[in-house]
Parts: sequence; C-alpha cells; structure tokens
Amino acid sequence: MAAEEAAEASLARLSPKRRQPGRENDDEENPEGGDEIAALNGVVVSGKVKSNNLDVKATESELETEEKGTEEESTRESDSNILDVSSDYPREKHISIQRHLADLEKLADLKEDEKKPCPLCPEEKFKACYSHKLHRHLQNLHWKVSVEFEGYRMCICHLPCRPVKPNLIGDQTFSKMGAHYHCIICSATIMRRTDMIGHINRHVNKGETESRFITVPPPKSSHEVLKESATDVQVLPNYSTPHKTDSYFNPKMKLNRQLIFCALAVLAEERKPIECLDAFGATGIMGLQWAKHLRSSVKVTINDCNENSVTMIQENCHLNKMKVKLNTKEEDNDEAMGDGEENTDTIEVTKMDANVIMHLRSFDFIHLDPFGTSVNYLDSAFRNVRNLGIVSLTSTDISSLYAKAQHVALRHYGCNIVRTEYYKELAARIVIAAVTRAAARCNKGIEVLLAVALEHFVLVVVRVLRGPSPADDSAKKIRYLIHCQWCEERIFQKEGNMVEENPYQQLPCDCHGSMPGKTAVVLGPLWSGALFNTGFLRRMLFEAVQYGLDEAQPLLKTLVCEAECTTFKHFSTHSPCDENKQEECGVYIKTPNTSAESYLVHGKRKSEEVIRSTAKRQKSESSAEHPAFYYNIHRHSIKGMNMPKLNKFLNYLSEAGYRVSRTHFDPMGVRTNAPLAQFKTILMKYSTPTYTGGQAEGPVHLAEDVQAGEQVQAVADSKAEDAEFLEDDKSGVAAAMFTADYPTHCAAD
Repeated sequence: MAAEEAAEASLARLSPKRRQPGRENDDEENPEGGDEIAALNGVVVSGKVKSNNLDVKATESELETEEKGTEEESTRESDSNILDVSSDYPREKHISIQRHLADLEKLADLKEDEKKPCPLCPEEKFKACYSHKLHRHLQNLHWKVSVEFEGYRMCICHLPCRPVKPNLIGDQTFSKMGAHYHCIICSATIMRRTDMIGHINRHVNKGETESRFITVPPPKSSHEVLKESATDVQVLPNYSTPHKTDSYFNPKMKLNRQLIFCALAVLAEERKPIECLDAFGATGIMGLQWAKHLRSSVKVTINDCNENSVTMIQENCHLNKMKVKLNTKEEDNDEAMGDGEENTDTIEVTKMDANVIMHLRSFDFIHLDPFGTSVNYLDSAFRNVRNLGIVSLTSTDISSLYAKAQHVALRHYGCNIVRTEYYKELAARIVIAAVTRAAARCNKGIEVLLAVALEHFVLVVVRVLRGPSPADDSAKKIRYLIHCQWCEERIFQKEGNMVEENPYQQLPCDCHGSMPGKTAVVLGPLWSGALFNTGFLRRMLFEAVQYGLDEAQPLLKTLVCEAECTTFKHFSTHSPCDENKQEECGVYIKTPNTSAESYLVHGKRKSEEVIRSTAKRQKSESSAEHPAFYYNIHRHSIKGMNMPKLNKFLNYLSEAGYRVSRTHFDPMGVRTNAPLAQFKTILMKYSTPTYTGGQAEGPVHLAEDVQAGEQVQAVADSKAEDAEFLEDDKSGVAAAMFTADYPTHCAAD
C-alpha cells in the first residue's frame, strides 16, 4: 500500500504545465478514456498521461528518478526492522548463526542422495555436490572458522549480503561479494574473524549481551558478584582488564588488600576514630572491607572520578547493607541509601579528582592505588595528612621500577637504574625516595613501616612526622648506590659533598683494579634507611591472626624475620620482649621503656657508664636494623658444585658470626651483612662436587683448606676488633652482654 501511494503521488506531481503538448506518442496506442497506469509491487509500468485531448509522454529520466525514489522508500520501510540496530523489535537470526553443525547441515538436506548447493555460498563460488563433499565443505570452511558467543556459532558467510568495492570497470558493483560474519547482537557484517571477536568484546564491555533475535534468550544479568573477606562486590564483565571496564577489580591483589587492612587495623588500635580515604575506589572493595570489619573505629571515604564507578560503589554498599553519604561537589550533597539494619556505619562516597579531595580535607590514613605510577598524587597526599598518620601507596608500573623501561623510571622518579639481582628491593627504595622528597616539600618526614615488592605491585607504607627536623633527617637518607656490574657487589655512597677522585675504592671488591675499563655504575638516588618496622609488623601479624587473613600471615612472618634479620628457627610470636619492641619501634611513643628490671643482669644493677655504652650500642644497631640488599644463592653458585640447602647455608653464615635472614623479595635470596667475598667463601666451603671422582676431589679439598684459612683469618680479625671494643669498656658486665648478644642475634633489644 505504501508503494502504491508513493507511485500515485509521483504521478500527481506531473502537472499540465510540465507536460510537452507538441509531441505525440507514435510508439504505442492509448486506449480511450485515459492512461494505463499499473502499480505492480511498487514499480510504475506505464508513464503516459492524457489531458485536454492531447497525448503527452513524460521524459524517461523523470520516470526513472521517480522509480528509484519509490524503490528506496519501499526498501527502507520494509527493512526498517532489520537494519535498525537500536530497535527493540525482535527479528529472525541469519542462517549462518547456528548452535550445532547438525543444524547447519539440515539447511542443505544432506540425507537425500542428490546434489545440493551450499546454503552459505553462491553457486558461482561452490557448485552443487553430493552429501559427503558438502559435509566436508560445511565443516572445514564454515564451521571451523566460526565465532562462538553464548552457545551460538557465527559461521562465515559468502552470500551476497555485504557489497564490496567495484572493479576498475565499474559495471558489476554487486556481482562480487566478500566473505563476512553476521553479528548475533546488532546484525552488523564484518569481514575478518579477529575484527568480529573484537566487535563482540566491545558489545560485552558495554553490557550489550542481549541479542535482538527471537531465538536467543536474554541473559539474566550482566553483572557478576564476587566475594572476598566476607565482602560482596558487584563487578562488570571484563572486570580484570582496566582498559576495558570502568570498575576495575583484580583478584590477584587480594594479598595487597589484606596487608593494607592490617596496617589500618594497627592504626585504629592507636587512636579512634580515624578518618581513612581510598582515593581510587573502583568497585569500593577496599573501603567496604575497612568499614565492615573495623566498624565504628574508622570513618571511611571512598573516592573515584568516574561516574560509573561511583554508581557501582553505591550499589556495592547497598549490597553489603551499608549506609551511603554521597558527595559529588565541594558542597555537601547527602543522599542515604540502604536500610542499614545490620550495620549502622556510614560510608561517604565522593566523585572528585584524587588531588582535589586530598587538598580539601585532612585524613589519618590515605591509600593510593592508581593505575600505574603514583608520583602524581604524592604532593597532595602529604599536604593535609595528619601528624603520625599513615600513607600507603601501591605502584603497579613494574616495567619501569623493575628496570625494564629505564627511561620511564628516569622520567617518573628521576632515578637511574639497571637490572640487578636485587631489582625488587631497588624498586622499593626508588618509590620510598620519591615519597621522601614529596613529604620533605611539605615539611614532613617519614618512617618506613613496610615495603613489599612482589610480582604485580610494589607496596609502601610510611608514617608521617610533621616538622622540618624529621624532614631533614629523612632527606639525608636519600643517597646514591655504587654497583659493580662484574661481581654484583654494592655499597651506598658515603655522605658528604666532596668529590672523590676514585669512587670505585668504596666498593669492597677489587674488580676496578683487576679489570680493565669501568666496572661500576652509580644508581639512584635511593632510600638508604630501613625498609621495615619490627614492632609494627608484629602488630600487623596479630591483626591478621585475629581477623583470619590466612594469605597475609606467612608473608608477615617472613617480613618480621627479615626486619629482625633472623631465621624462622629463632622466630617466636610471643616473646617476652614483644611489647617493648612494639613500643620502641612505634614512632608515636616518645620515650622507650626503661624500667629498672631491664637493667638487672645476674642480680646486679648496671652502672651509669654501662647504661650509656649500651644505649650507644643500641642506637648504632637500631640505625641499621637489617642489612641493605641481599644475595641470590643461585647467582653466586660455583659451576660443577652442588650447593647446600638454603636453611643449612643460613646456619653456616650465622655460625660464622654474620647476621642472616631470608627475604620476601627473592625466594632464594639471603639478606646478610657479610661481604660478597665471605659469602662466596662459605658457599664454596660447604658445596660438594657434582662428580665424586678422584680428579675432582683434590682441587676441592685444596680450595677448602685455603678458604678455611681465610675464614679463620677473618674470624681472628673480628675477635681482635671485639677485644679493642672490650678494652674501651671498663665494665665486665657490658663485655659479657656484648659477647652473648652480638654474634647470632640482630633483633633490637
């Protein structure tokens, strides 16, 4: 009907003024009474009109133009339900979209013993053939290269559905067709298989998984609910890919979230309530865990600058039965959500830039977890953070921190680095140096409580100390590192502004003298202070046990042993001096515990001189709680020799009088204050040859004898130094204390 009305309208527009009266029709005879005009399927057959007893023939060009316009209008109206992607009207799926190969074979009727054409190929491309050949064709050409989505297969189609560009001749535009796929969601035609997969993934990322075909059932929900530490979060598809989703959630960062929760729980025990900020909320999982477990001890603020993420955070708060206080501007705009029957705590959700909210408000605890580096937010974080507060930051730009992209590290952190065996600890010290400089610009100092570098992230937790004096003390700990590229020996450059003529002489090794050319490089600037706080780590371990965080407990035990520079054999969770250690290591305690019982040794009270010397010794030990860096036992192994077990090797180093512990940075790393030469000597001494033949035993025994002599000489030198120290100290009690504590233990008294 629409086509007929369009044809009548086109004829009505041919008025008598536009007709040409001087031309008669000599080709055909017109019947009396008017024109013969027939509209068959919207096509005008005869275009002759008669008016004022004159026969007029319309020009052929005008009729052809009207015919094309009529055909286009009829085509648009008839195919509007198919081509309109946004239309909700359901339509039938294309024949190339099937569930099983048998469904595709039913279209060709392979059961009959006759030649059948391919249902997805034109006759010019694939001629009719028998069933066995057609089966192989459907399976190998169409089904094997199909794209799967929700149980359906989008097979490749060769039918004339998608026109291609014309040839140079330009005569046959629609004769040559290209192979393509039909999208099950929006009915688009795409030529390449990889492009089709990407097209489907874009639909999934946008949440458009509901097909507009009749036969495809719509999914129940495009959101997925995950549970972590008794907290439910609702995430979008592709939630673990930050470039393809707004609400990023990485399950591999569970250990990171548990460590940050333990640090916040320790701070919550010091003072209540505390205001904490999750500057990059994403799904809000971290802030929800804080509020759900710590409850009234914390006032949680979750911030994100993305509107979709803020909506997701509100839904997750409602899912966990939390009250929400929404604040999207500088002025307060409160909106309550959720019933709050089980939990009366309120979570504040803000939609601001992270720098803006940290400039506007003050917090006791700030966590920064941007995508990539966090140096762009350090100045804002230390601007308004309260005194003795905690700032934790997670850096995921491991390509630059782990010396894979050295130019990026120089651009972001202003640090020159190379790939070394201790590259993970090097990355942690780079981040701490950047944090120290940012805090010093705000007249604040820091104390490092925790530094962890694992496969996917680098986590640093520091405590903020207000004042120019702590800022100066922290800035002095940023120094350069001299690294020998030949033997992997390293040492921090000495303090001072004077330029040395030969800085290679500071290295314990003699590679610069025996090897030609330059053998060492200067790395940094780096943080040269301690990476751990023993008392804080012990309290974190206590909180992890209390809240049942199983994944964080083994790592925290390793960190405590690494901070005290001791092995698991000497590790004890409940030691009699734990409380004193926690108080002394915490910065918020001004004066350490100096009770009278602590000065009693074998029933005698120490003199003032003994107390003064012991305090000096404790100060020197506390300044270097653990040795800097570590050695990899495999990196320095001897070729053709079997190394001892790692735990046995730690005992050998401890028996030789060195401080030793394992490290979380490297599972085969050894943190010790022994020089590299002594490290290799002891490793060689207790290694066994791979082949126990007579020829191999001789050199090994000879080397052992020589190295044993070197070891005896080293022990003798150390004893001589101890004797000199004992001569300076006139008290015999102090001598007994020093000889009993110094060789094996390195924990703070």
